[in-house]
Amino acid sequence: MARVALATYAAMPQGDEDDAPLPGLIGDATWAVWDDPAVDWDAFDLVVLRSTWDYQERRDAFLAWVDRLGDRLLNPPGVVRWNTDKRYLAELPHAVETAFLAPGEPLADLEREVVVKPTVSAGSRHTARFSPGEEDRARALVAEIHGSGRTAMVQPYVASVDARGETALLFFDGAFSHAVTKAAILKPGAEPTSDDYASEEMAAREATAAEREVAGAVLAAAPAGWLYARVDLVEGDDGRPLLLELELTEPSLFLGLAPGAAERFAAAVRARLR
Repeated sequence: MARVALATYAAMPQGDEDDAPLPGLIGDATWAVWDDPAVDWDAFDLVVLRSTWDYQERRDAFLAWVDRLGDRLLNPPGVVRWNTDKRYLAELPHAVETAFLAPGEPLADLEREVVVKPTVSAGSRHTARFSPGEEDRARALVAEIHGSGRTAMVQPYVASVDARGETALLFFDGAFSHAVTKAAILKPGAEPTSDDYASEEMAAREATAAEREVAGAVLAAAPAGWLYARVDLVEGDDGRPLLLELELTEPSLFLGLAPGAAERFAAAVRARLR
């Protein structure tokens, strides 16, 4: 029996294409669907969360599974519980200004362009940008999010994203691995996607010293014990990096965009086995 399970979801039983090299690089590793009752999780020494991209609307069941795995899970259960609700942004430095609307709390009239999304979400699902005058559309999305029992979050749309996109910095076992740029996903007037994940245009890039410094400060303030981390940054109006999200649960790692990245990730997993 393989010693490492790479956890995915039923629509992608062999994981995301970007992660395809991992079983061979890790060795003694196989894909397993996180909510498949036929999987004997006790047979694995480690379970590495990868493409578990359907947990958002049943987070309680997902966290119950996470807790049962205990310290064999990477990232660890405490990190996952904290990171699967984006209210964690209130605890981290350099974060984009964010307002949280619990079910029943109304969305005020818009004074600037904003992004609305659930605090429990992934893949840009149920996420859209709205300008002043589009309050009816924005409130409809807030109502949909509240109707699912989730909290909505509202962030100013950072204008630099349209021109330069986001920067994602990837870290494995505490060490910086690589960086990529992600082109703008949210289009003005577009309806939120209900697909499992939005299409992304990615390219390799060099992280700046300022981005590396902000990412380091963010990770220092996050719970300890993580194997992998993705720090998503945007450029603020003053040119300084701002934290958009800290991905510690099931992020795409863009291994194919950086030579040696898959090997570095596999080595980090094998080190945890030892």
